[in-house]
Amino acid sequence: VQLQASGGGLVQAGGSLRLSCTASESDLAVMDWYRQVPGSPREVVASITDGGIIAYADSVKRRFTISRDKAKNTFYLQMNNLQPDDTGVYYCHVDDASFRDYWGRGTQVTVSS
Repeated sequence: VQLQASGGGLVQAGGSLRLSCTASESDLAVMDWYRQVPGSPREVVASITDGGIIAYADSVKRRFTISRDKAKNTFYLQMNNLQPDDTGVYYCHVDDASFRDYWGRGTQVTVSS
């Protein structure tokens, strides 16, 4: 599975961005967004399963929304009320139906105070 992520950028605190990740295949079991800051491991911020089960990291609850357009093989991360602590490289990640996992290239999100 190939993943193409887009939508990062520079935004002021309180602003919004939407990340998109388009997959080359549609038979996906789990779709995630991870965030990584220098010196730290990647951490999952939001997940959605093929069955529609959604989970968020506590730090992004009520601000971020993960969604999926199955017809477009694309899933999204709508990020509202962004804060400087949200700064990092965001990676999309999927598990296919056989639970093999794949990563997209990261997209930088920078939130200025």
